[in-house]
Amino acid sequence: MDSKKSFQGLNDEQVEESRRLHGENILTPPKKTSLWSLFLEKFDDPIIRILLVAWFLSMIIAGVHCWGPEAKGFTAFLEPIGIFFAIILASGVGFFFEVKANKAFDVLNTVNDDIQVKVIRNGNICQVTRKDVVVGDIILLETGEEIPADGHLIEAISLQINESTLTGEPIIAKTTNEADFDEEATYPSNMVMRGTTVVDGHGVMEVELVGDATSYGKVYEGSQIDNNVETPLQIQLKGLAGIISKAGYTIAGATFIALVAKMFLTQPNLPLMDMISHVLNIFMIAVTLIVVSVPEGLPMSVTLSLALSMNRMLKTNNLVRKMHACETMGATTVICTDKTGTLTQNQMQVYKTNFYNLPDQLLKDDELSNLIKEGISVNSTAYLDYSEDKVKTLGNPTEAALLLWLNSQNQNYLNFRESAPIVEQLTFSTERKYMATVVTSPLLGKKVLYVKGAPEIVLANCKRVATEGNYKTVAEVKSGIEQQLLDYQNQAMRTLGFAYQIIDDNHTGSFFTEGRLVQDTDLTYLGIVAISDPVRSDVPDAVKSCLNAGISVKIVTGDTPGTAKEIGRQIGIWEPEKDTERNIITGPGFEALSDEEALDRVLDLKIMCRARPTDKQRLVQLLQKKDAVVAVTGDGTNDAPALKAAQVGLSMGDGTSVAKEASDITIIDNSFSSITRAVMWGRSLYRNIQKFLLFQLTINVVACIIVLVGSILGTESPLTVTQMLWVNLIMDTFAAAALASLPPQEHVMKNKPRKSGANGDFIITKEMAYNIFGVGILFVVFLVCVLLYFYQDGTLSPYELSMFFTIFVMLQFWNMFNAKAYSDKKSAFSDFNDSKVFLFVSLLIIVGQYLIVTFGGQMFSVVPLTWEDWGIIIAGTSIVLWLGEIVRFFTRMKK
Repeated sequence: MDSKKSFQGLNDEQVEESRRLHGENILTPPKKTSLWSLFLEKFDDPIIRILLVAWFLSMIIAGVHCWGPEAKGFTAFLEPIGIFFAIILASGVGFFFEVKANKAFDVLNTVNDDIQVKVIRNGNICQVTRKDVVVGDIILLETGEEIPADGHLIEAISLQINESTLTGEPIIAKTTNEADFDEEATYPSNMVMRGTTVVDGHGVMEVELVGDATSYGKVYEGSQIDNNVETPLQIQLKGLAGIISKAGYTIAGATFIALVAKMFLTQPNLPLMDMISHVLNIFMIAVTLIVVSVPEGLPMSVTLSLALSMNRMLKTNNLVRKMHACETMGATTVICTDKTGTLTQNQMQVYKTNFYNLPDQLLKDDELSNLIKEGISVNSTAYLDYSEDKVKTLGNPTEAALLLWLNSQNQNYLNFRESAPIVEQLTFSTERKYMATVVTSPLLGKKVLYVKGAPEIVLANCKRVATEGNYKTVAEVKSGIEQQLLDYQNQAMRTLGFAYQIIDDNHTGSFFTEGRLVQDTDLTYLGIVAISDPVRSDVPDAVKSCLNAGISVKIVTGDTPGTAKEIGRQIGIWEPEKDTERNIITGPGFEALSDEEALDRVLDLKIMCRARPTDKQRLVQLLQKKDAVVAVTGDGTNDAPALKAAQVGLSMGDGTSVAKEASDITIIDNSFSSITRAVMWGRSLYRNIQKFLLFQLTINVVACIIVLVGSILGTESPLTVTQMLWVNLIMDTFAAAALASLPPQEHVMKNKPRKSGANGDFIITKEMAYNIFGVGILFVVFLVCVLLYFYQDGTLSPYELSMFFTIFVMLQFWNMFNAKAYSDKKSAFSDFNDSKVFLFVSLLIIVGQYLIVTFGGQMFSVVPLTWEDWGIIIAGTSIVLWLGEIVRFFTRMKK
């Protein structure tokens, strides 16, 4: 083993004692919800609760019919069995898809605590796994390594840390020299934190906190707190359940009172036992009305719609963990997004090169090109990893960006670096702000001094500038270079200046003294390079799509105001000519505002910079107080509290495990455009649920009125229990699958988000209500006319009841096509190429109806119909669709 005598580290006994006192360096995993609890959660759905009540009441009815005077036997239990089947199916499908998504998430979010860490113990350098690190350990830190725990630095040599997982800041300089401490830094300049990464330099740290006690661990723990924020769909379905239950109980109560009053008025002298029997029968009618009023297919429709969306969204790189998050994305009014890694690529790249004498900035085989290629390659401490298809960077991100630029011009930096021996080198430091390297150049056959650093510092050390195909004095071009630098700085870019000196063969001595260049250098300035963390190519269009859809996009970042504004300008949310200081705030400034002051500004804010985790979380909670439906995107541990607090948390696929654990949806490809697709899916899903409600509630209105009219007229219902089971459950389940499978529509992104909160939009719009009751009453009038036609001889034959049952089903069948076209105002025949499932399910309904009528016999109280009967019924009832098509045609013409 190697040894490092200046540090002894802990011995074996001290390691065990430290572990006993402070615990292991592992994060307590979140408490997993048991499969049983996950299944029971599905019964929190308000509609399913109503179904449970309906199931209980239908069991009472079945018991009376089974053993009562009519003695229907087992067939009496078909309705409660059907309702129970609907409950289990709706809850089971949701349970299955969430378990499936969680398994996929667990694979994506695997945390590796077996990473090897270099530690000094018993006076020797050895390697232990990250989970075995204890308080008091001395850890050696090198470029590319993740810091395993919180602690203070003992040594720091050109040490730069990527703290983006905790603060959003990709490069933070660390030092042990108190004079160089950054007073505004989020974490002290001599402290390093778990989960951050060394991007340049090296150092030695002493561990102070491990596991849950680290800053990373505390944010992780906070991210597991359940915020219990109800989704807009849950709120609306709860409201719908309340209305349905109140309507059902009111109609049932009114019917019970009316029929009892009718009995006393028409039969005042009934014997007591007969009166009790009549009252019991009336009670059964009232309970039947309650059961009929409940849309048994609704939970199935919602669950199927959500489950299908979960599955399809995965194909568009959205891994959905919580089913309702699919729809909630469609209700989103505000997206709070972090900058690094979400809007930008989180990889520094060369934006533009300005090597003044290099034509078209293309490298060739001439001397100038060789100087640039070799200078970038050898005067650097960064590396590229070619082991995978996508080239990865190691070391200082700014230096690595230069190597990537060389790579883009088909130049391999390693060939130049390995063939040019280094004579002497000054590594980059924040004090001198440049790096210098002397090499023996095989390209020029001489020694060459290469200098790279802050452009103004490098220029101050130069004698001339290579420009316009020749050389000019620094004084001649200085103002032009300074203007160039100012332009790049205004765009929040980092700039580097480059210079060189070819050394005479007779030159002796060093070019460096006391850690700096000697005074008599003869440097030539080659030019400057602008480097930035570029905005992802898909982001501006995706943000524009969100803005057009009425969704506000807010940047929340730990970066500087200037950088945040520039990124905001590039993606299209910050308008310098319009926006003022009211639209931007820093984290400390936001914290200083009272809740009243913050609430007054929160909707106007477009950018929050220098933000900390608590600032982002508070922003989300205040937006929610303004009835905003908030989606939060983030990839860092610092984003976790806000991801948890939002109605929808969206983590990035390459984000930290803490961020992904706190989120509802993981964007696997890290693309902002995937978020806009999720919004489109959510809005289309909500439309599909509305379409099913339109279809389902129309059936319920018709069924309720038919049962009510039949009971008031004193006749038996023309629809039997088993027939209602087919209509209310099996057919509706098919319809749920048909309408839930409709593809998303691009045009929904042109609409504004629906209102949420106490005064939000209800899932049943006025137009839907008029449609439900208008069409429902027309169906009832038509069906009553059919009944009166059949009833001319005073009785209803099995054949006539079969006809009536089929007419009832086919009316609903054609109305399903009207429901498909609802809200789009297109023809019901449009988009059939993308609606193959709808067509398949439609065929199943017709085939199912034919089989039931033809072979159902006594069980369904039907007799077979002739082909002529089928032709007349299908053609006659299709008028429902043709009338709908005419109405939609004139609606389109008005537009």
